[in-house]
Amino acid sequence: MNEPVVHVVGAGLAGLAAAVRLAGGLREIVLHEAARQAGGRCRSYYDPALGMTIDNGNHLLLSGNHDARKFLTAIGSEDQLAGPPQAEFAFVDLATKERWRLRPNAARLPWWIFSSLRRVPGTGPFDYLGLLRLLVPGKDAPIGAVMRCGGLLYERLWRPFFLAALNTEPAEASSHLAAAVVRETLAKGGRACRPLVAAQGLSAAFIAPALDYLVRRGVKIRFDHRLRRLELANGHAVALDFGDETLQLDAADNVVLAVPPYAAQGLVPGLQSPEDYRAIVNAHFKIAPPRNCPAILGIVNGTIEWLFAFPVRLSVTISGADRLLDVPREKLAERIWAEVAEVTRIEKPLPPWQIVKEKRATFAATVDENARRPGARTAYVNLVLAGDWTATGLPATIEGAIRSGHRAAGLIAASH
Repeated sequence: MNEPVVHVVGAGLAGLAAAVRLAGGLREIVLHEAARQAGGRCRSYYDPALGMTIDNGNHLLLSGNHDARKFLTAIGSEDQLAGPPQAEFAFVDLATKERWRLRPNAARLPWWIFSSLRRVPGTGPFDYLGLLRLLVPGKDAPIGAVMRCGGLLYERLWRPFFLAALNTEPAEASSHLAAAVVRETLAKGGRACRPLVAAQGLSAAFIAPALDYLVRRGVKIRFDHRLRRLELANGHAVALDFGDETLQLDAADNVVLAVPPYAAQGLVPGLQSPEDYRAIVNAHFKIAPPRNCPAILGIVNGTIEWLFAFPVRLSVTISGADRLLDVPREKLAERIWAEVAEVTRIEKPLPPWQIVKEKRATFAATVDENARRPGARTAYVNLVLAGDWTATGLPATIEGAIRSGHRAAGLIAASH
C-alpha cells in the first residue's frame, strides 16, 4: 500500500514551513513551485546592475517572532540572524536632525518609558499609556479610531513601528492586527523585540537551508511546475492539473495550497480573500557603510523609513509606497540617495544602485481586508490553505507566513 502524499503547492515561506514541518513523517511530501526558484517574496538574487547578490526586499524580524525562529532552528540556520544583544533601535529625524536610540528594557514591566535616555526625546512617560487603548478587546476598527494618530510620539515611534509591521498607513489600518503585533513583541518587553536581520541574505537564512533540509528527508521538489487547475468533487480535491500532466489524488492524499491570494481565488471556487494591496519600495546602493552607521536605522520625516547597513551595501525600505510607483527610477534613486547620504554623512555622488518596486507586496492591513482573510481549513476535506494572507491573526509578515505553514501542517498531521 502506498503511503499518503501531501502536495504542497507553492515554495514561498508558507509552503516551505508546511513542508519542513511534515517532512520525515509517515507521508510522502511533494513540493510544487511555479517559478524556477523558491522563496517567493523572501529571497535573494544576483543583480547584474550591482554585480552582487541582494534581497528582493529588506525584512526585519523581532526576537518575539517565535514561529520564524522555530523554523530557522529546524533547518539549522538561526545563526544566520544578526542583531544587537539587547533591544535597541536607532532613529534620526530629518526635519530636526535629532538622533536617538530607543531602548526598551528586557522585562515585561516597561520602566524604560521613565528614562529620558531610553524613550523618544521630547516625550514623557505618560504619553506611552495611549497605546493601552489599542490592547483593549473589542470590535476591529481603524487604529485612528482607537488611539490618537498624531503628536510627537506617534510620528517618532508608533507610526514608523506600525507602518513597518502593517505596510498600511496606521490611521486606516486594523487595530486588531496592530494589537497582535504589540502583544507578541513590545508588550513582552525587550527580550521579545530585539531586531534581527538575515545578515548574509534571505536565501542563505530561509531558503537554501530549507531546501537542503527537505531534500535530505526525501521530499520531491518540482520547480517550473505551475498548478493550472484544481479538480474538486464531492467535498475533496481529486486531481491537480499542471498542464503537461494531471496528478490524481487518492483518498488519503492532502493538498496545501500556499500560493498568493489572487492565484488561490482562481483555483478554489468562491474563495474569499484580500483584494486590496499595498506597495513596498526597496533601494540598494553599492557602497560600504561608514563605521559608525547603525545596522538598522529608522528615519522620521523623510521619504526613506528604514536603512539597513550590510557589509558592502546600504539598503532602504519604504512601506505603504503606492505614491512612489510612478516616480521614474532614476529620479527616485537620486531622491533616496540624498537622504541616505544625509543620515550617514556620506559625501559622495550617487553610487551604483537598484530600485525594486513591489506593487502587490502585501494585502492592505485594513479592517475590511482583514475580515476577508480565510482560515486554513476549506470546504474540501483534504485541502488546506497557507500564506501570510490567510487568517493568522498577524499582518503579512515573515512570522505570519511561517505560522500559516505550521498551522496547515498541523491540520494535516491531526487528520490521520
